[in-house]
Amino acid sequence: MLTSAGRVVACGRDSHEVGREPVATVDHGDAAILPGLVNAHTHLEVSWMHNQVPRSASMPAWATSLMALRRTAGSDPVAPIMAAVRDIRASGTSLVGDVTNTLAAYDVLADSKLGGAIFRELLGFNIDNPQQAIAAAHVELDALLPIARLRPSIVPHAPYSVSPALFRAIARAAGDKPVSVHVGESEDEIQFLLAGTGAWRDLLEQLGLWNGAWQPPNCGPAEYLDRLGLVGPRLLAVHCTQLDDHDIARLARGGSTIVACPRSNRWTGAGIPPIERFYESGARIAIGTDSLASVDDLNMFTELMEIRRLAPSVPASRLLASATVDGAAALGFAEEFGTIEPGKRAELIAVRVPAGIDDVEEYLLSGVQPDAITWLDTE
Repeated sequence: MLTSAGRVVACGRDSHEVGREPVATVDHGDAAILPGLVNAHTHLEVSWMHNQVPRSASMPAWATSLMALRRTAGSDPVAPIMAAVRDIRASGTSLVGDVTNTLAAYDVLADSKLGGAIFRELLGFNIDNPQQAIAAAHVELDALLPIARLRPSIVPHAPYSVSPALFRAIARAAGDKPVSVHVGESEDEIQFLLAGTGAWRDLLEQLGLWNGAWQPPNCGPAEYLDRLGLVGPRLLAVHCTQLDDHDIARLARGGSTIVACPRSNRWTGAGIPPIERFYESGARIAIGTDSLASVDDLNMFTELMEIRRLAPSVPASRLLASATVDGAAALGFAEEFGTIEPGKRAELIAVRVPAGIDDVEEYLLSGVQPDAITWLDTE
């Protein structure tokens, strides 16, 4: 493989034939060379909540604890975000899908080497003027320092926190940009959409955010998003823990991406995602860690280990593709990240492989730790 100025120039057997000048060579020994991994769903700004939001048996109860903790802080502190970004990089990740309410992580990401889809998330179940909310978010995004490897966009939070009008307005405004949505995450969400009752409605009423004019759509979450114009190739349907086969198939037919975050789902009480059914559907699958409010670390190799545990029948190559090429495509960075090929960023890692390993792909799903990972110097 030949790299120059941070880009892949050539790879494979023909690399030595590119150019006539001698080049420096590096032998990385017994190592697997990979493109940097892709964490398709996280929330860097709440990194300060690490180990402060207790595990829960109920997603609404967990969210209530998180909101209560967040109200104790005037802003999201930067130091934990910086530490989280360092840890992400040390564990081999090159690209993130960062969901944000405050944009607190943007400057930290700008000062790092990470690429990112920056999803400015909007909430508003009882909102009078969706266009005004979107315009205000655009003002925030327009004020950011433009960085080519960071691409901001506006996205909705979830079916129980965003009004139909706001969903539709965001869908229209998104164009061809990726749209990340928390969907099908808990049994409470299913009850909410089918009957308009349950813990999510109770929480909205307690917060004074309930809209008495809202009528339950009496359908599953993916069908609901489809009615609102969101199911399609740009959609990242995050979690999908409680989707039935019909809703999973709807996402697959629409070309949407399912983003699995199983460690977080267990922490928040959302349930166990049907990983094997995700892959059987033919949908594109990406992987995320979610935030440090609901996982022990942001190491994608640790997430892959949990994915492998839940999906023993899925080929290792498909799981690794979810953490690389499929994640990059879902975030809108297919031309830059996710594979090793000429023209792409040479964001490459060497993973040390112990002696005696016969199946390297399976080894990469065993929970590789940062001390086994080296970033290649390709500048």
